[in-house]
Amino acid sequence: MTDQLLWYTTRAAGAVSLVLLSAVVILGVLSALRFKAAGWPAFLTTGLHRNVALVTLVFLALHIVTAVVDPFTNLGWISAIVPFSSYYRTFWLGLGTIAAELVAAIVVTSLLRGLIGHAAWRVVHWLTYASWPIGVVHGLGTGTDAWSAWFFALTCACVAAVGFAVVYRLVAGPRDPLAEPRASFRSGVERKPEP
Repeated sequence: MTDQLLWYTTRAAGAVSLVLLSAVVILGVLSALRFKAAGWPAFLTTGLHRNVALVTLVFLALHIVTAVVDPFTNLGWISAIVPFSSYYRTFWLGLGTIAAELVAAIVVTSLLRGLIGHAAWRVVHWLTYASWPIGVVHGLGTGTDAWSAWFFALTCACVAAVGFAVVYRLVAGPRDPLAEPRASFRSGVERKPEP
């Protein structure tokens, strides 16, 4: 593989990872809200979220591996594991390492969800809200073409889409489909105080 091909592969895999990770965050928000629409069953959102997350991992791994083996940067594997250990764009690559490690924590806990329990999995899963913006900042600071018109527009579109989804989640609040029946049941079984 030529040096130029490695460079293009690293940048392309990073851009695709940004788009896919943004889609994963948006689908995760929709899953948490139990989103459903006409012709779009709720289980489809959850399944799509899971499958896009798996594809994201492939592109993220490709981005990391090609960046590490690229002779121009000469990063080495330590830089991919230990944040802020690279001599090349130390701060920005360190952010990328942190974002990747947060994603790895989410993946590992998702695989071990049955063993660690839903509550622990959910706490770790909230790291998505940290890994995504850290990854965005990493891309803007590290990429040699980060401020080119196409990549900046792509980044702005991803930020706007995720921002809209997060604001929508905050405004919509938690959606528990059983909240109303549960409240009705509780009010029906409450005992009236004796006179």
